[in-house]
Amino acid sequence: MDQFMIFLTALDNLVWGIPTCILIIGCGIWLTLRVRFLQIRHLGKALKYMMKNEADGVGEVSSFGALCTALSATIGTGNIVGVATAIAAGGPGALLWMELAAFFGMATKYSEGLLALKYRTIDKDGHVLGGPFYYIERGMGKHWKWLAAMFAGLGAGAGLLGIGTITQINGITSAAQNFFDPAREHVVFTIGEGATSVPITWTTIIAGLLVTLFAALVIIGGIKRIASVTQVVVPFMAITYISFAVILLLCNFPAIPHAFATVFTCAFAPQAVFGGMIGATIKDAIQNGVARGIFSNEAGLGSAAIAAAAARTKEPVRQGLVTMTATFIDTIVVCTMTGLAIVITDAWLPQYGLKGVEITTRAFQVGLPFPPQISAFILMICLVFFAFTTILGWNYYGERCLEYLSHGNKTAVKCYRWLYIAAVFVGPYLTVSAVWTIADIFNALMALPNIIALLALSGVVAKETKQYFYKDAQRELLRRRQNHQ
Repeated sequence: MDQFMIFLTALDNLVWGIPTCILIIGCGIWLTLRVRFLQIRHLGKALKYMMKNEADGVGEVSSFGALCTALSATIGTGNIVGVATAIAAGGPGALLWMELAAFFGMATKYSEGLLALKYRTIDKDGHVLGGPFYYIERGMGKHWKWLAAMFAGLGAGAGLLGIGTITQINGITSAAQNFFDPAREHVVFTIGEGATSVPITWTTIIAGLLVTLFAALVIIGGIKRIASVTQVVVPFMAITYISFAVILLLCNFPAIPHAFATVFTCAFAPQAVFGGMIGATIKDAIQNGVARGIFSNEAGLGSAAIAAAAARTKEPVRQGLVTMTATFIDTIVVCTMTGLAIVITDAWLPQYGLKGVEITTRAFQVGLPFPPQISAFILMICLVFFAFTTILGWNYYGERCLEYLSHGNKTAVKCYRWLYIAAVFVGPYLTVSAVWTIADIFNALMALPNIIALLALSGVVAKETKQYFYKDAQRELLRRRQNHQ
């Protein structure tokens, strides 16, 4: 097992090295320039479109339903656990790099949503299929079909073995374990030997079984059932989590300026603040911030484009704007609040010996004006629902990737569905370090073909954007003239 972890760590460091970080952020910067900082100029319109469905659109679910499916896959353990692990490994400065990656990632996400709509396919039964595999094949040309297949294969693998199943169920059972049986007094059996052994308690087993059962009941219903569930759960839980995070920040308001100063200083000179105590370097801050940021908001992975393609709309730019709001909500809003809570309460410091969800739990227990048990319970419930909806969203992504690879073979898709449920079932019994490392590797590999496509089709994105907003300006001018008459 130790040798396997050494191999995984080496591979993770290779695929998530500085070149990959530069490639992903560089793509976001390039697209930001091509669409002329659209994420600033048209954020208000994007938020408006998010809640207003297109009357005569074509697709399987509403634009809001597609957004909630995408948000269900992004607002998950990355917002609660991922931020904590990034700060613990890279210092508070990792939060700034996470935010910078998200800002430019909004342009990336916009482009993914636009291209997904432009190049999607709709069969005679109204079934929609779209995403990076189709904008690679249909946008870049048939001779790039191998790259499309590469993305689809990695996407199916990421859902099954990485970001969609194991990390999420592991986060759920860890949170339940920390709340109901933190001392591990009810151990059923132990996995591994010696220092690396993992005691499995009744809490882990019961929580794992319940989540697997509920996930199976929703997943079997397909995209429409997934969308109907996420449209209710995602907004409710996002508002709940944000509300408590706001309470924490307000209760510790005087400490916020110092927290921001710590984040900015540590992003460029971590040793200047903490000396050698945290052992983090600028490289660590960048690498962990970008990697965990991508894990959280998925900008550059191309996954959200798969959900965007199912939206009932005819206008690619409109759906691109809606898709872009997912990164804003996920990282600029939710991750920032989590990160500030962790920095303000010093919950990330090595002397506490905490990992993953334990860090965020301590931040809530210290920062909120409630008894520690209530604060821990609030966080556990939020994490459980966030991670549960991520399981649902990534099942949809994985199935659509396999549908593309198998040319619509329904048997293959059904087999994948049951394998996915099986992966959720076994997830709680894998080690946390292995889980996150595998997910990181899949994320990086999945991003590469998508980034290539986005760069190659950036001209299409720029042209579509220019034409849409020119027509939109003309429509607005006509409307004003009619109002004056």
